[in-house]
Amino acid sequence: MPCLVAVIPSRMAATRLPGKPLLARTGKPLLQHVYERVLATDGLFDRVVIATCDEPIERAALRFGAEVVRTRSDHATGTDRVAEAVALLGADACVNVQGDEPEMEGVVLRAVVEALRLGSAPMATAASPWPAHLDPASPSEVKVVVDLAGRALYFSRSVIPYGAAGGARLLRHIGVYAYEAGFLSRFASLPRTPMEAAESLEQLRALEHGHAITVATVPYGGRSIDTPEEYEAFVARASGAGGRAR
Repeated sequence: MPCLVAVIPSRMAATRLPGKPLLARTGKPLLQHVYERVLATDGLFDRVVIATCDEPIERAALRFGAEVVRTRSDHATGTDRVAEAVALLGADACVNVQGDEPEMEGVVLRAVVEALRLGSAPMATAASPWPAHLDPASPSEVKVVVDLAGRALYFSRSVIPYGAAGGARLLRHIGVYAYEAGFLSRFASLPRTPMEAAESLEQLRALEHGHAITVATVPYGGRSIDTPEEYEAFVARASGAGGRAR
């Protein structure tokens, strides 16, 4: 991969947790936690950038030393924003790291990069054995089923496969993606699909159009921050001795 970039898409549009990227009760913005996690991967990426259409995010990111790519304000999804940023950067491949994953771990990012590099698919993502502290029945926790070669068969907010709740086959999807740049551009232009709409899961668009996704399986118990309660819990972890957040 001659030029590999990490892109963190971010915008001030969260309704359940207004102002989410810039919440700073830990002493630094939530987005800065994500950026520092990605930056700490010891040269895995040639560049780490924040892609945003919002001036407050750009100002904050520049203050904590991040590289920023300003994108259009009319993107329907974070993937569209990442695709624009990658095209502007001229990268050969990228990893899309969600801007609300402040506890993202380097082992996950490395596994996704390796899955893209070694796999036969133009797109890769990650999954973990089901963490004991998370409820499999929660629709906010996405499940994935993979084939014998480690490629995704399906993603769902329901418990899949049948009978796997609590079993070793139950895999929790981790929302980080690696793409070959050419495929990312094509993926962003594909029409939305029925299962994508039904599950509200954008990655299903790739599967429904016949494109494979390699899935790297790694242990990971972190979670995205989507609600005030989840942010409060993150603040508590960040301030506690020996906590996951930093």
